[in-house]
Amino acid sequence: MACMHDHSCEDHNCSADWSLYKHIDFSKVSALNESIAGSVKSVFKPWNRRLDTSEQGLLESNDGDPELLVFIPFTSDVKIKSISVVGGSGGTSPSKMRAFINRDGIDFSDAQNMQPVQEWELAENLQGVLEYQTRYSRFQSVASLTLHFPENFGGDTTQIYYIGLRGEATQLKRDVVATIVYEVTPNPSDHKTKADGGGGLSHVE
Repeated sequence: MACMHDHSCEDHNCSADWSLYKHIDFSKVSALNESIAGSVKSVFKPWNRRLDTSEQGLLESNDGDPELLVFIPFTSDVKIKSISVVGGSGGTSPSKMRAFINRDGIDFSDAQNMQPVQEWELAENLQGVLEYQTRYSRFQSVASLTLHFPENFGGDTTQIYYIGLRGEATQLKRDVVATIVYEVTPNPSDHKTKADGGGGLSHVE
């Protein structure tokens, strides 16, 4: 499949049918150590806007502390194939990314001490042409994704303009399960009556 690699996808339509943008639960997206509260929500946008570096589309860590932790819940369970991150210039791009799945409410201490599902050494992806492939078998039935960016390329802050997720969404949220009740041993007296003379059962009309 196009774009499922760690090199340029300029020759492909990476906006694709595989974007998980529309499956993100934006009301619950959050970040730790963001300099402006709520700014993390602005980095999730359609592929064709990934190079929008306006101030309205920037997630930045607090000055002197480059670490960021981004929590991304979904409206349905998803399978994640790849992740793309567009960072800032001047050493402010994140240099490492660590991923945790279905772990709500973790903080920096948890993230530093827990074993991630996968981690990547990142390149400066200023033109948005890199995607990092997941170990796909580990990224099935993902209700939420937490991304830990522990360091950058030497800048005083970490800047992220875009986070792109590609994969597939399932039909149902994990906690919305249809319940079917079967009547295993119906009481015949509730539905039927003895037929005259035959001793058998017949339906009551």
